[in-house]
Amino acid sequence: MDSTLAGGVLYTKDLIGMLIYYVFFISIMAIPPERLQRPFIISSILFGGTLIGLLAWAVSNVHSAGSLFHQPGHPVHGGAGWSFVFGITSILGAWGGGTLGQSDWTRYASRPCECFKLHPAMSRPHGLKTDAPTLSQMFFAPVSIIITGVIGIIVTSCANQIIGEVIWQPFQLLGRMQDFYGDSSRARAGVFFAGLGCVCAQLGISIVLNSVSAGMDMAGLAPKYLNIRRGSYILAAAGLVSNPWQYLSNASTFLTVLSGFGIFLAPFTGIMLCDYLVIRRCIISLPDLYTGNSSSVYWYYHGFHWRALVAWALGVFPTMPGFIMSVHNSETYNSWVRTFNIAFFVGLFVSFAAFWLVCKVSPPPGIGVGSGHHADGMVFGEIERGDLEKEKEVTNSMETQNSIGSIHFASSKEKDGSEVVVATAV
Repeated sequence: MDSTLAGGVLYTKDLIGMLIYYVFFISIMAIPPERLQRPFIISSILFGGTLIGLLAWAVSNVHSAGSLFHQPGHPVHGGAGWSFVFGITSILGAWGGGTLGQSDWTRYASRPCECFKLHPAMSRPHGLKTDAPTLSQMFFAPVSIIITGVIGIIVTSCANQIIGEVIWQPFQLLGRMQDFYGDSSRARAGVFFAGLGCVCAQLGISIVLNSVSAGMDMAGLAPKYLNIRRGSYILAAAGLVSNPWQYLSNASTFLTVLSGFGIFLAPFTGIMLCDYLVIRRCIISLPDLYTGNSSSVYWYYHGFHWRALVAWALGVFPTMPGFIMSVHNSETYNSWVRTFNIAFFVGLFVSFAAFWLVCKVSPPPGIGVGSGHHADGMVFGEIERGDLEKEKEVTNSMETQNSIGSIHFASSKEKDGSEVVVATAV
């Protein structure tokens, strides 16, 4: 079990554990996304218990936050400020996927996001209501990340004083704790339940940030051949082929890889923010988003938005050289590496500005077409009989009346019984 593979980076026991993990992971992927709420709640409870247990063990033995809090910092490269920013970039890069894919999950919420009106067109005719998605994204996600990070630092600091080693990986720490206490029955039980909480948390994160989101994207690209589940299986296979154990060979490489995610994800975020908030001013045609042919105003050039591709490439370029240098040699430190240390901010702002400039020179089609309000349960392309007067009234109020090729009508009822009709020109 202690024999090594992959040039001494991977232990045989770790490979067996990863394969067992993959069995559970693939089994959970078979569950439809809308039915994953209860497994996620169970996972959160188990992981919360692990955090509390580790924190109690660490603080009760040391009676303080540990020795690391009393040691001066010695950044490997640059000053403390650059190291601080690099840490922020690592967190943003790791959670960049969640930023981009949050709508994959918030669309299942029973109380949609409507408390922040970024544009007058986004307001509802009958006031605002509480929204669970915004609370989770604006409050609970940052708070949980901060609390988890602080607990991890305290536990590592205390463990250094108890065991005599600085161990940042939770699973390695649990194994070292079991050895430290002589492999006693109490230690094995504690390590088992703590490890169970960590495994459940990792399963939940992998499902949320990776498999389902990627499956939805792949299903959107090729719905004839792929669905969410098949797309998730493809990503799981790609993850195994990518040799993930190489990324965890040391702490420096691990942080570099986390920051590397931001290189590719930050430009996407900047483009989406610019397109929705600035270029289209929160006005979109929801039926056209689900039309996969040239009749959609978002079809662009054979389904590719070349303006977004140009902006994304410009956002990736400034940080890519520093990323390559850091991966090949962690001792390299120059202006390119410093730019890479703030990769998320550079990528986001460069792609935002580039996309805005490209769209000013070559405006994309469909600007101003659609609505800023899309009610729950809206059915597109259907009009109840007897609503001809409403149809004429809505049609006559559209500014693009002369260039209408066809109109999508949507009708929905509010909780107070009133009816809302929306017409979209395409």
